[in-house]
Amino acid sequence: MTSSSNSSSTSSSDLSAFSALAPYGWDDAWADEFAPYGSEGLLPGRVIRVDRGQCDVVTADGLVRADTAFVTPHDPLRVVCTGDWVAVEPAGNPRYVRTYLPRRTAFVRSTSSKRSEGQILAANVEYAIVAVSLAVELDLGRIERFLALAWESGAQPLVVLTKADLVPDPVTRAHLVQDVELSAPGVSVLTVSAVDGDGLDTLVALVSGGTSVLLGQSGAGKSTLANALLGEDVMDVQATRDVDGKGRHTTTTRNLLALPGGGVLIDTPGLRGVGLWDAETGVGQVFSEIEELAAQCRFHDCAHSAEPGCAVLAAVDTGQLPFRRLESYRKLLRENQWIVAKTDARARAELRREWKRRGAQGKAAMEAKRGNR
Repeated sequence: MTSSSNSSSTSSSDLSAFSALAPYGWDDAWADEFAPYGSEGLLPGRVIRVDRGQCDVVTADGLVRADTAFVTPHDPLRVVCTGDWVAVEPAGNPRYVRTYLPRRTAFVRSTSSKRSEGQILAANVEYAIVAVSLAVELDLGRIERFLALAWESGAQPLVVLTKADLVPDPVTRAHLVQDVELSAPGVSVLTVSAVDGDGLDTLVALVSGGTSVLLGQSGAGKSTLANALLGEDVMDVQATRDVDGKGRHTTTTRNLLALPGGGVLIDTPGLRGVGLWDAETGVGQVFSEIEELAAQCRFHDCAHSAEPGCAVLAAVDTGQLPFRRLESYRKLLRENQWIVAKTDARARAELRREWKRRGAQGKAAMEAKRGNR
């Protein structure tokens, strides 16, 4: 009799959690991951905001404020972050987050500190929306940088060109889209205007099936875009400067919000610095055409600088590959190698050997050149 009663109670509790948390992305797989903690009497919930060691968590009992002290803070990549699914104490003052469930995806960048630490921006994200303003000249290199981090996170990137109403000429707009598409293979590129609603229906349909994180520089129109997706003015909006299109940080924390048409949106503060963090795979996906060409080079360790039989340089010579793309590829690879080397002794030693090898090749090439004079 007792067993039957407990079973009924557990089933009712599970149904309550599904009903309350489904709009935030709760599914059977998350329920299975959480089961061991449920047997301990803990509540499942999703972190919608983190602030100074505490977080707001949406649960079947409503929104609760919880302390994150029990989650080991020594590794900055293991702190509780917006988007995490967590196990929370059912009561207490304060309540505590006991743990977070294994992350499906994690968006990480390097910090600007000299310690070369990674900073986790959002977790369990299906779509990474890179917002880029059409009010200023396109910075294709920055777009590629955002996309490398997005691919590395495990999310599907999407580039949204905001403020499309400021480029009314369809031909000009089409050229801008094409420029971005050439820099974003395998990524959808949309033009959206929050002013007249152009493109919003397509974007809403794309993000309605999961969790999306909204990324971009301050002034890119992220808060305006978030308000348009939410159907109400939830996020503050500041005017951007006409001289450079930049704005003040109107979003100061990462906030998770359920969208009325389905799906979840994480809005982030404007990112001035977007450093790579062990993103070699992401860089490879952003520059997939270069990676494919590299497979055809005569030497498997070709640096694509002056080696004979380099298919990448041949593609640049014929105009098949823009030189700007190759330069951007080299830059991001160097940066990523440097970050990895600063945090990995073995990688650091390998990088030093590579530098010595290339230095010796360069010296030999210069001596040979002098000898031919």
